[in-house]
Amino acid sequence: MSAVKDCRPNFCAVSVWGASAEIKFTIPVGKFFTYELLRETFQSDFQPLSKLYGRWYNDPMVFKCNRQNFPDLPEWLRFTQRHTYDNGFLYGTPTSPGKSIIEIYAINKRSYETVRHILVIKVIAERILPYQAEFFIKLREIEKVLPSSVQDEIKQDSQKLWDTEVLEIINITNALDRGGRVPLPLAGHFEGVYVKVGSEKYFSDCLLRVLTPEHQKQCTAGTKVKIPGGCNFCSIPSNCITWCNTELFDLTKREPAPPAPTVGSGILEAGDDFNPPESPPSRDYFPDYIVTVIVPLILAIILCILLAYIMCGRREGVTKRNERTDQIQLYHHHTILGNTGELRNMAGNRGTPPPLSTLPMFNSRTGERAMPPQSDSPSIPLILAQHDPYSDTLPRK
Repeated sequence: MSAVKDCRPNFCAVSVWGASAEIKFTIPVGKFFTYELLRETFQSDFQPLSKLYGRWYNDPMVFKCNRQNFPDLPEWLRFTQRHTYDNGFLYGTPTSPGKSIIEIYAINKRSYETVRHILVIKVIAERILPYQAEFFIKLREIEKVLPSSVQDEIKQDSQKLWDTEVLEIINITNALDRGGRVPLPLAGHFEGVYVKVGSEKYFSDCLLRVLTPEHQKQCTAGTKVKIPGGCNFCSIPSNCITWCNTELFDLTKREPAPPAPTVGSGILEAGDDFNPPESPPSRDYFPDYIVTVIVPLILAIILCILLAYIMCGRREGVTKRNERTDQIQLYHHHTILGNTGELRNMAGNRGTPPPLSTLPMFNSRTGERAMPPQSDSPSIPLILAQHDPYSDTLPRK
């Protein structure tokens, strides 16, 4: 199947061979261009016989666009797609004549199939509209403005505001591309778009009120700006403009280009001999050396001496510590060490007799049980007395 049709700004030429398509556009410089990537078109390319069998898929798709043999799009062309179930948009305003071949790849996220389309854009030279105005629409997002029906609504409101029917949309830009902040993901929060329109007719009285000192003073003060009387022409609330962000451009009053620099002879004029600057005066760095090196070194030495005195000079020693400790407490401590040694010996040799600390409270020779002796003397360790009541448990010198 093959179909070719030449086109101008409002027409397009389509060439289709099998599963690939070549779309051709011819647009003038300075006019807004929009091309919508319809998911239904690519879905039919993925399953060309699905309708015959009564099956129609709604697969998620991701579009990738780039200039042929280049990784990116031309500088004047942008692409946007919010979600995988939304259509994609190529949009922008060409600034110079030329020809661009755009490759469009559609990736099916269900089957991971890929379809490639070719978009040929030919830009021709044309006179730019002399009077232009840029509006900021706060309650819109770029994907909601690019469809042709929404552009017609904005264009109709702009025609009423400009009081002329000869008006064209020149450019539509996302507010995020102009330094805007990302809105909160809540209802009623939008990114905002800038819409620039142009006409051959001079600005209307409503637009000229933007240049009045009173209007600029209100915008600078941050107060709520009232809409000029008789200038509220937005039929849909979401298409209403923000007056403080409105700018007017009169291209007929362009500043003249600066004069070209005069070309000299290329030879420097004769002058005096070059006198190099004198050497700077000498500077004494010894005070800086004392502050940065000597003083920190002295502080470090003092800290080291103080730490050495605390760690080593104030230790009381083992002998002095034992003299201040009760004898029964020291004996209990030595007993614990001895029992630990016995347990370690038992772990190495299973045939050793049980330790004394595990013997019952009876005489191993006679088999008679005995109650531990009652003694009020603090020098007798009660635990050792319970182990063997017939042995002397007190330490002897």
